[in-house]
Amino acid sequence: MNPLAVELNELIQKNNPRTLEMLSDLGKNLFFPKGILSQSAEAKEKAHKYNATIGTATEKGGPMFLQCIQDKLKDFDPKDIYPYAPPAGKPELRKLWREKMLRENPSQQDKVFGMPVVTNALTHGLSIVADLFMDAGDQVVMPDMMWGNYNLTFATRRGAVVKKFTTFTSAGGFNVDAFKACLKQTAAEKGKAIVLLNFPNNPSGYTPTVAEGDALVATLKEVAEEGCNLVVVTDDAYFGLFYEDSLKESLFGKLANQHPRLLSVKLDGATKEEFVWGFRVGFITFADGMTGDSKEVLTALEKKTLGIIRATISNCPHPSQTFVIDALRSPDFDQQKQEKFEVMQGRALKVKDVLADAKYADSWNYYPFNSGYFMCLELKRVDAEKLRVHLLDKYGVGTISINSKDLRIAFSCIEEEDIQELFDLIHQAEQDLA
Repeated sequence: MNPLAVELNELIQKNNPRTLEMLSDLGKNLFFPKGILSQSAEAKEKAHKYNATIGTATEKGGPMFLQCIQDKLKDFDPKDIYPYAPPAGKPELRKLWREKMLRENPSQQDKVFGMPVVTNALTHGLSIVADLFMDAGDQVVMPDMMWGNYNLTFATRRGAVVKKFTTFTSAGGFNVDAFKACLKQTAAEKGKAIVLLNFPNNPSGYTPTVAEGDALVATLKEVAEEGCNLVVVTDDAYFGLFYEDSLKESLFGKLANQHPRLLSVKLDGATKEEFVWGFRVGFITFADGMTGDSKEVLTALEKKTLGIIRATISNCPHPSQTFVIDALRSPDFDQQKQEKFEVMQGRALKVKDVLADAKYADSWNYYPFNSGYFMCLELKRVDAEKLRVHLLDKYGVGTISINSKDLRIAFSCIEEEDIQELFDLIHQAEQDLA
């Protein structure tokens, strides 16, 4: 094992040995090398004569660039576009995002948590979590209504076992009892569990109520107190798109510093929150389970994270980070974001209004939804994949079949005035097959 990895492990062991137990074998071996990057950083600070360290091209005291590209980006200084961004992301962006998190998540106030590290959006953050904490055979607890890419990221890449519980009760609430039973079974079998909480949920579009959220936190704390090491990941990709009665903040803040055996990890990003999907700007933030000062553990986890970034993508794109900084600093940012929120909320409420029509009763029920981009129909009479193909071939309507009975509808990309026609076409196609 590299001495730098040993040093980081010893730091974690000294401050919270339970966190060290949570790391995968790869996670224990990770470190951030003292190589070209650290030498270049030192030279940037001290090399006042010539700096011949980093593999970029310069001229006239700034980065070299092609004018045909700069002409399209003339509002931005070349130094904020062309050089490599730091492996952890631009410091100003990390600071601005942390401030945003605190404004939007009251439960994070007075909690000890790390500085967000920039990722290449949410999937990259999930991959980092998998590398840091998952060995073959480790169990990941999540609802059965889940994003399919979790299987590829956790099971295929790392050999983890996905343990699913029934998402909803018969009454239409989040099934906290099923979650608790699944988690306790995993705790008894392994003594360690990774828990994935994705709210607003993809594919169902559901965010728990405040009471359900508190019950989830209480369950996790109870299982930690019983001796199970828990890595709890909040996938907050659709954060902020809360349209009705639900939690209005991430569970990350309520989970932070709860118990030495409970490490919470927040994954979020500008990708969907700020409607910049192609920018690929996400964040990973850690909160150790210690109630006191756990900054040394957080520093060690951050350095291991930077080791993964350095070993895989080196660093995240610079221009998109600059664009997000510019947006977050804009005086029009909050107003424009509210306008888009209201458009999305209008679409969600229109879907509920349309689905209240009794003419659909023989064809489907729909799962609870109150947030995010999606909702799901639970089909009563036809196979979801057959309906998906028929809709596409005969009516030119695209949907996603989740399994044999569930059809996902992304209302996020349907204009409000088109929602009635959309569901009428789905209904007509369902009748064709039935």
